[in-house]
Amino acid sequence: MINPFFKNIGPFKLSNLISQIDNISSISDDSLISDIKNLSEATKDNITFFHSLKYKDIAKKTKAYACITKHEFSHLLPKDCKKIFYKDVLLLAAKITEKFYPSSIMDSNNFDLIDIKKKFKEITCGTNSLVGEDVQIGANTIIGHNTIIEKNVIIGMNCFIGSNVIIRNSIIENNVHILDGAIIGKKGFGFIPIENKNYRYPHVGYVHVKKNSEIGCGSTIDRGSLSITIIGENTFLDNQVHIAHNVKIGDNCMIAGQVGIAGSSVLGNNVMIGGQAGISGHLKIGNNVQIGGGSGVIRDIPNNSKVMGYPAKDFRKFIKENK
Repeated sequence: MINPFFKNIGPFKLSNLISQIDNISSISDDSLISDIKNLSEATKDNITFFHSLKYKDIAKKTKAYACITKHEFSHLLPKDCKKIFYKDVLLLAAKITEKFYPSSIMDSNNFDLIDIKKKFKEITCGTNSLVGEDVQIGANTIIGHNTIIEKNVIIGMNCFIGSNVIIRNSIIENNVHILDGAIIGKKGFGFIPIENKNYRYPHVGYVHVKKNSEIGCGSTIDRGSLSITIIGENTFLDNQVHIAHNVKIGDNCMIAGQVGIAGSSVLGNNVMIGGQAGISGHLKIGNNVQIGGGSGVIRDIPNNSKVMGYPAKDFRKFIKENK
């Protein structure tokens, strides 16, 4: 992921990076580490982490210089990848992420806002709407009342942004509609419980809403942690939908009201989801999948499937069992 918004203050020597954070004395390598990235995006000067067997196929191919992991997973990583063993992989990964990106741990409001009408005279805008100085907004965009486009935002042409909307850390392509009360680009719900408290995971990603899409009233889309949260082209979200961090939704999807999709799940193209359905995290939903309203998805779903119920199962089987 090329991060356009959060500043990386690295590189750091690997030995210093680890010892300063958690005093792991066994690391004597002074190689420079430029960034922390996920397994699939890491390069030869990056550190990554491997905490779940769900990602074993990606781990085998990672190009990272070093990887935080568990002893029992070490054989799944490339031989030339330096293994750093730690009892809580995600906690150490979170602390290293914060080291590289110290401004990402919290959403700060410590920045100046100006009246949108004063900055963008060619844009139609309601009253009391504010914008950060670094925000870019394309021509023929309409913005409602009391909307705040805070910082780190690029909005394309011919967009409609409703009233009482908050946007930060996002790229919005052309012809996107974001309806009243939506919140786009806030930090995700990520934390590691330690010693009767929660350590917040930094979120250095962003939200990318592709062209011709619509985000319904009161919906929330969290920015990614070490990845991007993506809403595909011509994908429509109904009201009060929650999309968690790192979720990737394909093109031409339709997601009805009060659906929740947990972190890092990936949806293919032409997916249809009925109201109040829930999708657990780290799942893969194939192309042309239909999920009935009120369903609970806890496993991967292959292409061209139609499912319903909890746990979600083949639609015909669900109907037969619930005559």
